[in-house]
Amino acid sequence: MEHSCGLVTKNKEPVPLKSVEVDVHVQGHVATVTSTLLYVNGEERPLEAVFVFPLPGECAVCHLSAKIGDTEVVAKLQDKQRAREKYDDALSSGHQAFLLEESDQSPDVFQLNVGSLPPGESAAITLVYISELDMQADNALRFCLPAVLNPRYTPQDMDRSQMATVTSVPAGTVPYTLALSANLSSPQPISKVESNCDLEPLAYLNPDKTQATVSLSPGHLFDRDVELLLYYDDAHKPTAIVEAGLDTAEPGSLMGDPVVMLSLYPEFPAAVTSSRNMSGEFIFVVDRSGSMDYKMHTGKDAKMRIASAKDTLLLLLKSLPMGCYFNIYGFGSRYEHFFPKSVEYNQKTMDDALEKVKGIRADMGGTEILQPLKHIYSQPCIPSHPRQLFIFTDGEVGNTKEVLDLVKKNGHSHRCFSFGIGQGASTALITGLAKEASGHAQFLTGTDRMQPKVMQSLRFALQPIVKNISIKWNISDGVIGALQTKSVVHSRISFFQKLGSVKAFFQRRKRTQEPGPPGGDGLNPLSVTPLSPPITVLFQGQRALFYAQLNGVSSEHSEGSVTIQYNMKEDLIEEQLNFCLKPTQDTGVTLHRLGARALIRSLEMEERAAGPEAKALREKLLQLSLQSGVSCTHTAFIAIHKGSGQTVQGPLLHRTVPTPG
Repeated sequence: MEHSCGLVTKNKEPVPLKSVEVDVHVQGHVATVTSTLLYVNGEERPLEAVFVFPLPGECAVCHLSAKIGDTEVVAKLQDKQRAREKYDDALSSGHQAFLLEESDQSPDVFQLNVGSLPPGESAAITLVYISELDMQADNALRFCLPAVLNPRYTPQDMDRSQMATVTSVPAGTVPYTLALSANLSSPQPISKVESNCDLEPLAYLNPDKTQATVSLSPGHLFDRDVELLLYYDDAHKPTAIVEAGLDTAEPGSLMGDPVVMLSLYPEFPAAVTSSRNMSGEFIFVVDRSGSMDYKMHTGKDAKMRIASAKDTLLLLLKSLPMGCYFNIYGFGSRYEHFFPKSVEYNQKTMDDALEKVKGIRADMGGTEILQPLKHIYSQPCIPSHPRQLFIFTDGEVGNTKEVLDLVKKNGHSHRCFSFGIGQGASTALITGLAKEASGHAQFLTGTDRMQPKVMQSLRFALQPIVKNISIKWNISDGVIGALQTKSVVHSRISFFQKLGSVKAFFQRRKRTQEPGPPGGDGLNPLSVTPLSPPITVLFQGQRALFYAQLNGVSSEHSEGSVTIQYNMKEDLIEEQLNFCLKPTQDTGVTLHRLGARALIRSLEMEERAAGPEAKALREKLLQLSLQSGVSCTHTAFIAIHKGSGQTVQGPLLHRTVPTPG
């Protein structure tokens, strides 16, 4: 007879996941996160544990390993379908197997299968991912370890079998604990660290306060998203960090060449920033699905999500410039709008709208955002009034990629400012909406001040539009004498880079293999291959990140510079950043993998929109994922530990690990 021991789910089934230990290593604006999950089978039969959990939508997952007793097995990244087959074959052969894969529908949902764990045995599963830290309205850098995975609503026309099954329990009853420690390193002094959870005191490791450690207080239950807000002194300056390629990788390949990460902080002329756009069409889209009637977070005095969305909307409505145009949509399983079409903003229309907002309720069923967006895009834009879309949602949609594809297709006609309401809002959806429509994303969790974030987004929306953004690279020779021994001497290579599509990326890569100006070795041409998509938007003082591969650069090249050029109103503006080409020594291949992740995301979107070329793009995605060690929608991590080889008699016990709901 089966018995329940230790931790159990709401169905009184034992939970094999006992604890989660997280080590966060922050270097400037980048975090490397190592999570170790301890599984113990306290039952009388072998079991398979399935854990569906959230990760940041733009992170690069790059490692999975399992330790069983004294044996450690490191997973290999493989074609997803092949990895699934190997997993099933291993279980049927009496071996243990571990499978980690990204959801086909949303890149911020992952599933970990721990297969055939014998009675009484334990397994420690370690996964590693890398993510960029978001910049906040108060200049803090935000690290978020997501815990809450809200169930995603599946529209009726979608295949529900494709959706990962999310199992959750009420917050406060999560049957496993979390220990988190963070090691912080920054070129600038670290002034303070704040969190929505109880922390141990910040401990500095050196006199200039550029290194520190901080950790969660003991006994923390993993019942909420864990936020760390990092404050650096004078941190937000333009920087360029060069990372060396791997000696073992093929020269000229992504992992073999150096990679540079640019952090740009545009400073617009005062004459430009002092003037706001007093025109515009502002369309507010409010999630009124049933899930918006849940609390923002698990703490005391938490607002309902719909109440927070209404407060945000009211603040924005009262702050619009007179003479602009606006409309308000509500959506759930259906949608409705306040006015048949956008109306001019004046005292009367504002008062009418404010009164209607008071009556908004979370009473419209499921979360189907696609149809209201299609209706908005079908409406003609108003001449001389740029369209600005403001979306408020808890992000519980199952068709994330389909929504983002639609927004990207119409990105030329508007900018999108998205607000994730409450804990567990889909990072893939919220950040994706803003990214694909040249806007800005905010997350409102109810534990911080709402007004600065809301007003920052409105300020960005009223900022004059930046056009014709281009990047000019310059790589100069540091040791001229060394190059003079070559047959041809080129003291400087420069060019303007404007990349129209990911397809052009591969065309550019092909061209760089053709004869051209020699690099430090006299063989490879000096060139810069973009990894990030084109920069399409710049906001005053807001960071813009860009990754690029440096082809043909050797130790003989000591300096580089990058000039960003753009038009704002009638002005042509240039900003230049000089940087050292000597690679940093302490990042490993972190920047390579973030650059690969940026390119993978662009390729995945282009693949979904492609016709006959989709197959070739899929192959390129597979090659890039396997070469960089970063998972994508077509790959999965698989580890197999060969045990006794005795076939398990009867079906495995199936245990689903819950997340906080």
